[in-house]
Amino acid sequence: MANVEPLIQRTSRREKTDWSGSLIIASLAGAFGSSFLYGYNLSVVNAPTVYIKRFYNESWERRYGHVIDEGTLTLLWSITVSIFSIGGLVGAIITTPIVKFFGRKHTLLINNVFAVMAALLMALCQLAGSFEMLLLGRIVMGIDAGVSLSALPIYLSEISPKEIRGALGQVTAIFICIGVFTAQVLGLPEIFGNESRWPYLFGVIVVPSLIQVGILPFLPESPHYLLLEKNDKSGAEKAFQTFFGKDDVSHELEESEAQRNVKLVSVLQLLRNRSVRWQIITVIITMACYQLCGLNAGLAVERLGRRPLLIGGFGLMVIFFAILTVSLTFQNHAYWLPYLSIFCILAIIASFCIGPGGIPFVLTGEFFQPSQKPAAFMIAGTVNWVSNFSVGLLFPFIQAGLQTFCFLVFAVVCLAGATYLFFVLPETKNKTINEISQAFAKRNKVTLEGREMSQFPSERKSSEEQEHNFSSTLENGETKNNIL
Repeated sequence: MANVEPLIQRTSRREKTDWSGSLIIASLAGAFGSSFLYGYNLSVVNAPTVYIKRFYNESWERRYGHVIDEGTLTLLWSITVSIFSIGGLVGAIITTPIVKFFGRKHTLLINNVFAVMAALLMALCQLAGSFEMLLLGRIVMGIDAGVSLSALPIYLSEISPKEIRGALGQVTAIFICIGVFTAQVLGLPEIFGNESRWPYLFGVIVVPSLIQVGILPFLPESPHYLLLEKNDKSGAEKAFQTFFGKDDVSHELEESEAQRNVKLVSVLQLLRNRSVRWQIITVIITMACYQLCGLNAGLAVERLGRRPLLIGGFGLMVIFFAILTVSLTFQNHAYWLPYLSIFCILAIIASFCIGPGGIPFVLTGEFFQPSQKPAAFMIAGTVNWVSNFSVGLLFPFIQAGLQTFCFLVFAVVCLAGATYLFFVLPETKNKTINEISQAFAKRNKVTLEGREMSQFPSERKSSEEQEHNFSSTLENGETKNNIL
């Protein structure tokens, strides 16, 4: 009994991890200047749609002597919305060499150049009479989003203790939802959503960027980057001490040092691996539904589990999309129906945030072992941005064709996603990678013995710790060449 008590005490000390002030500031400043802007720019073009189209028409008529025909205007607007995703895909691709060369923190800082440049282009487009400036600004802002959505999770995971890494990882998802909501509020006619002030909606983008630029320089770089890329053990030790709030960080240094020689799996190798076939399919479907549901979680993920929040979130969205369709169709028959439509829109956003808003990224980190995660995240990121592009490009035409019934398309997508997840997705909360793989083994028609079992770590490490190992090796050595 005497031997057990010290073990219990050590375990309790390990489980109780304080959030240091530097860690909290780094997570908030990083998310506000990165994932917040991603969510904001996803929905910022919705409110001023009428005024931006009018600006396009006026610019076109001033330049060519006639207005744009309706088909060309719809196409031009579709490009305006969807081109953000093209920039995002470019940003995601260039992140790997950038974070390796400049580091995680400095990548986030340099990335603000894209945000400020995009804000100026879009805010001044009406004054200059050039709709091309708005299009170019959307591309540049997309690059900023692509870089930040890749670099920020790496930075946050590498500066946080593994006991709170899952909760800290949700900061990104929370700020995405806050960004979407903020864009809706600022887009109200009483604020910036009117003909004279709509360019200000794009100008405010500089505020989060400047706040991030003012805070991050005073915080340390990722200790993993300092140790593995710069061989700066002293700097890495100080960074660990700052973020972890303790003096003895020898264990953390040893864990990071152990990641030097991890061999990574390529995308093609991962796609050929039969033992993770249904995991890949689930990631693709979940990530596609994440964008195709018509929108862009909270800390409840760690309490309730992934499966109920995903299925419940998509299920509620089906219900509210259906009600929204009915209220829009008959909105002229009762004075209260427009208010019901507003409620449904808010309910759809809330349903999205409680589950689908953040869990797809969590699942991608939990399904695969560290050597497979770079390839898995590349697949997930590609599906994410391609789906985003598809929605932005096609929805204006769907809306023109189906009118008030256009939201039924999203309801079908959500229903299909919820149905698939109900029958296929196991609960992954507090499960090891081996346990998750066993849950998929029957569906993959493999037995996790012999060669397959040898792929998994002998220790029963939690999925959070595996995610930590992945993020500390993502930019190590020959990562980019190995993935591609």
